[in-house]
Amino acid sequence: MPSDTAGPRLQAEAGALITGAAGAAPVPTIQRIGVLGGTFDPIHVGHLILAEEARDQLGLSVVHFVPAGDPPHKQGRRLAPVEDRLRMIERAIEGNSDFRASRVDADRPGPHYTLDMVRIIQRQLEPGSELYFLMGYDSLAELPTWHRAAELVAACRLVALTRYNVPLDWDYLEGALPGIRERVTLLDMPELEIASHQIQERIRAGRSTRYLVPEAVRLYIETHGLYRVPTNS
Repeated sequence: MPSDTAGPRLQAEAGALITGAAGAAPVPTIQRIGVLGGTFDPIHVGHLILAEEARDQLGLSVVHFVPAGDPPHKQGRRLAPVEDRLRMIERAIEGNSDFRASRVDADRPGPHYTLDMVRIIQRQLEPGSELYFLMGYDSLAELPTWHRAAELVAACRLVALTRYNVPLDWDYLEGALPGIRERVTLLDMPELEIASHQIQERIRAGRSTRYLVPEAVRLYIETHGLYRVPTNS
């Protein structure tokens, strides 16, 4: 089992104030900042639930949604334009002040590696802030294959969504990335089998995507004619 699990202790620490000597002004605790990267092609309710569960369980101050403009692992696949994906994120999180859409990858040339994105965001944070990178269970299992994975593990905390009945080979991970167990928090949340490629397939088949994506996202897709042809065409 990992050394750190989400729970009330983290929430209490995130919201507490540390009081110094008598009469001294209270000093805020370290801010915890979440980052959720991906193609978001399109963003769906599973992304939003993961982000909200992480914010709630870990006491995150804010969660940044970072759409990749040119992800190396999806070369050869045609994505919706990054500007469309950003606008869909903005519509999905509208009214939630704890969620932000980030242009950190959209405004720089690719290929876009997670480590580079994390370091750019870290430079923009207040001193002492802690960055939590949110990822799926499958991504954690494949982490040793990522670009400069050891540096990513050292650069931030990793938060992975647990999946019941799906084993995780900690011996393999620890052998490839020594110390990773100390850097990972496993997050319990409702399991939702929703994937962006399934939403695209439903759109091409003329099927409903209502309640799979936020209504504002569904209307954006419909208005702009996204995903009506295969993305690999």
